[in-house]
Amino acid sequence: MIMKDVPLVEMKNIVKNFGKVQALRGLDFYVSQNEVIGLLGNNGAGKSTLIKVLVGLYKPDSGEIYLEGKRVNFNSPKDARDAGIEPVYQDLALVNLMSISRNFFLGREPTINIGPFRFLNRKEMNRVSKGVLTDIGVTVRSTEETVSFLSGGERQAIAIGRGIHFGAKLLILDEPTAALSVKETRKVLELVLEAKKRNISVIFITHNIYHVYQVADRFTLLEHGKKVGDFKKDEVKPEDIIDIISKESVK
Repeated sequence: MIMKDVPLVEMKNIVKNFGKVQALRGLDFYVSQNEVIGLLGNNGAGKSTLIKVLVGLYKPDSGEIYLEGKRVNFNSPKDARDAGIEPVYQDLALVNLMSISRNFFLGREPTINIGPFRFLNRKEMNRVSKGVLTDIGVTVRSTEETVSFLSGGERQAIAIGRGIHFGAKLLILDEPTAALSVKETRKVLELVLEAKKRNISVIFITHNIYHVYQVADRFTLLEHGKKVGDFKKDEVKPEDIIDIISKESVK
């Protein structure tokens, strides 16, 4: 049983260099149980590198990572996903020419055996994907429809719904509201809150502070590979965050 005061994820003194470039400089970062955290900073601040270290895409040069109090060493994003860390990148890792249901189960497809042969269980894939999307308030015309016909908000919904269904403990959303309409942005923010209701923590990476401010419990600010601020929502206003980031970026 996990104690409530034990962070879901804790990264201690993370260092990552690319040649002479210091991407992360002894950075500490944590996500509490059932918390939405806004990870903020300018381009090059270290946000993407930190997340890629967390999910096993990059190996840190030094530092330690803990999941629910236990030290982990992910060798690949699959290791992190199997442990309950589900990243949703800007490109969403969706295949445009595949159907909604195929994308929903991508890499986890249920199968049926007919004689010596194994086939995709498309009926089950359609049933489950439609049910999950409906349950989180997303209506799609048909789960057989290809993803290429969907809007940006609908694509985000599939990616987030996939993480919720497959038992994610932590969703990592990389610029989830970029290039979305006002209506679609509102839906994505609702899905973030829905994930929290289901006891899933969320890292929300964005340049739009006003979007993340609506749903986040806490904000971690990075600049030049270091943490320059860590604030609960009631401690700062969006303008305060913008001011801190702007000042740190010119140092």
